[in-house]
Amino acid sequence: MKRRRVLFIRLSQFRIFLRKLVVTLASISAFGLVILSKADNAHLNTTEDMVSRVLNPVIRVMQLPADGAYYLYEKIRDVVRVYADNNTLRNQEERVYYLEQKLQALKIENELLSEMLNYIPPEEADFVTAKVIASEGDGFSHSLIAYIADVKSVKKGQVVLHKKSVIGRIDSVHGSYVRILLVTDINSKIPVVIERTRAKGILSGNNTSVMNLLYTAPKADIVRGDQIVTSGVGGIFPSGLSVGYVSKVSSSSIEVEPIEPIETVEYVKIVNYGSYEDFFDEDCN
Repeated sequence: MKRRRVLFIRLSQFRIFLRKLVVTLASISAFGLVILSKADNAHLNTTEDMVSRVLNPVIRVMQLPADGAYYLYEKIRDVVRVYADNNTLRNQEERVYYLEQKLQALKIENELLSEMLNYIPPEEADFVTAKVIASEGDGFSHSLIAYIADVKSVKKGQVVLHKKSVIGRIDSVHGSYVRILLVTDINSKIPVVIERTRAKGILSGNNTSVMNLLYTAPKADIVRGDQIVTSGVGGIFPSGLSVGYVSKVSSSSIEVEPIEPIETVEYVKIVNYGSYEDFFDEDCN
């Protein structure tokens, strides 16, 4: 108990000493400030200069990490901004490329349709335009599948044109889709004439990219480059429609190529000549 009491007394005395020391230091500081305020400004300026000379390098050294960190932050922010701008430009470039491709497709489509409009069918005929969506080309058949919205006006047997030439006829109609039997199909037989000499024959497909001209007169004047047109015989195709041109003449065969490569066809024109509808209706029945 006595030891604790002594320790408590000593602590109390130490606290009293600290209070007196603080008061004394505060008084001395206040006195010193009063003296400094009345002292010569030149001495103060000299002291300030000395302090500044000593502290400025230290402050600069201490600022280097902060400046470096700020510089690094600005660089990172610039990189992020450039990356974002590149993504934006890339997206814009892709959109521009897409629009260019779409514009090119529309341009080609417009040219194809414009070329098709150059052909003027007879007054009694009307036509609809259909888009080709698939092709069937193998050793057994050559045909196209086309989509058409106004399917009511399309019937089996109607003539199918591409630009100015015949490429086939409607073989069947299924809903909004039609199957087109091409002139290159082995089942296609078209009565034709040589436009230059009016020599007659039958143009037959053989399931290749060319056709054969059959049943011509033995001494018929046929040379390479002669244009082949429909004769109108049989009532299937009207007369005067271009089908192809002679590409090869030999002693064993006469080959005919279509005016335009059929594999590049994208749009076709289905022509209704009216006067042949009853013929095909009876054939279907």
